[in-house]
Amino acid sequence: MSKKKRIFLGAGIIVVTLILCVATALADDGSETVSRFAGTIWSLVPPVIAIGLALITKEVYSSLFIGIVVGALLASNFSFTGTVDMAVQNGIVAAIKDTAGIFAFLVILGIFVALMNMAGGSAAFGRWAQVHIKSKIGASLATFVLGVLIFIDDYFNCLTVGSVMRPVTDTHKVSRAKLAYLIDATAAPICMIAPISSWAAAVAIYVESTEYSGLELFVRAIPFNFYSLLTFVFIIALTLMKFDYGPMRIHEVNAREKGDLFTTGESSNKGEEGEFNPNGRVIDLVLPIILLIVLNVIALAYSGGFFDASSSCYMDFIGAIGDTVATAALPWGSILALIITIIYMICRRIVTFKDAMKCIPKGFVAMVPAILILTFATALKNMTGELNAAGYVKGIMDGAAAGLSNFLPAIIFIVACFLAFATGTSWGTFGILIPIVTNIFEATDPLLFVGISACLAGAVCGDHCSPISDTTIMSSAGAQCDHLNHVSTQLPYSISVAAISFVMFIISGFIPNAFIVLPIGIVLTVLFLFVAKLIMKAKYKEHI
Repeated sequence: MSKKKRIFLGAGIIVVTLILCVATALADDGSETVSRFAGTIWSLVPPVIAIGLALITKEVYSSLFIGIVVGALLASNFSFTGTVDMAVQNGIVAAIKDTAGIFAFLVILGIFVALMNMAGGSAAFGRWAQVHIKSKIGASLATFVLGVLIFIDDYFNCLTVGSVMRPVTDTHKVSRAKLAYLIDATAAPICMIAPISSWAAAVAIYVESTEYSGLELFVRAIPFNFYSLLTFVFIIALTLMKFDYGPMRIHEVNAREKGDLFTTGESSNKGEEGEFNPNGRVIDLVLPIILLIVLNVIALAYSGGFFDASSSCYMDFIGAIGDTVATAALPWGSILALIITIIYMICRRIVTFKDAMKCIPKGFVAMVPAILILTFATALKNMTGELNAAGYVKGIMDGAAAGLSNFLPAIIFIVACFLAFATGTSWGTFGILIPIVTNIFEATDPLLFVGISACLAGAVCGDHCSPISDTTIMSSAGAQCDHLNHVSTQLPYSISVAAISFVMFIISGFIPNAFIVLPIGIVLTVLFLFVAKLIMKAKYKEHI
């Protein structure tokens, strides 16, 4: 860590320490149970501090912890004991409870990766890919296509695509930062435009009574979801144009010219290249992945009541996905797939039972960084909840509604971006904003669909940019990329698409016709990349 970064981090720690030292003197007498900072602009200070420190110091654990402590101080009205209790009980302990299912899913996926490596399936797939995927463009597009195909759930998408495509992208010298971007840019965005997904179900839940059902409103809003759709255009065009800009360019140049896939930060795949069976075949990777996908889809449907004759969702797959609890379904679907995979590999004699059991601690260790970051990030979200950040944003939105109907979609998009970035949650963001949007626009107003899309697109965009987003964290884990490297390299790309999307929402406020506006957005995206490539060629005076 550089001297400047150490100074920033030290200053943050000193400030928090000083606040803690004087907290007792400033504390209330205990009679006030609601924070006086709740529902004010101060409710957004903790995530801003955490994100700012993380981006400056490149040290995520201490930055998130400082954000948690600041949030606890504000939520407890500067009571010393209240701060400790708030940070530990309402923050970290509650975060562990809330994300226990995802922890289990992460660990099981880590075991899967270790097992497929030991069985030689990953190495065999890498050899196959060298023959059939012959270029860096092919590796990047294959990653994109796989990400689009796994649209049921973003958590599952991030880790599965990373596990399958790492050997391929490594072979063709795609940096881990670029792989993490490709994973992240196809995880939440594809879920947000797929009617059969856990995200569509969540959106439907938050839609209050209108002339449209929740799912119908979601489907009719898809053509206006500019951020998700233009992100796909952006990825394809950027890949075919064969250039990068911003911090991503450094990572890609190092990967291409030096074979350095990480550039900075510690790689999280230490020990990954351990012993493996040279007799492994591609089927030893493909079959477990297919098994994992099938059983997890079944688990999601089962959790939502698809197989329950007494349930209203019986034989209604979309309805079952709508009622599912992904944090419960994914772990048991994955553990069933893991057990069957272990039996299969033992019967194939490519691993022994003892070797398979060795993969359990290996898989856990590989996921420890992601688990720690997810715990701290969720605890920070809990602090913003205690401070009623949602209520503050709702007040802003209610105040902006009067007299700005044509510009409201663009305003909604910006508010959703900021809220999702600060809190690190898409679902929480559209859970707050969807009821507001449906109340602002009449059911017969064509801007209703544009407004819903703006809300959903902004939620995905802010979540996509945020270092404390669970999807961002798991994209880093899936690519085994340093988390802050992923955040810093992805940010310019996300902001570029967000800026174009903002313009599209302004236009849509006056022309709510997707057949007219969406092609304009596609042209602007490609034109932007064309100009960016010309600028990069002029700046670096080289062929890119």
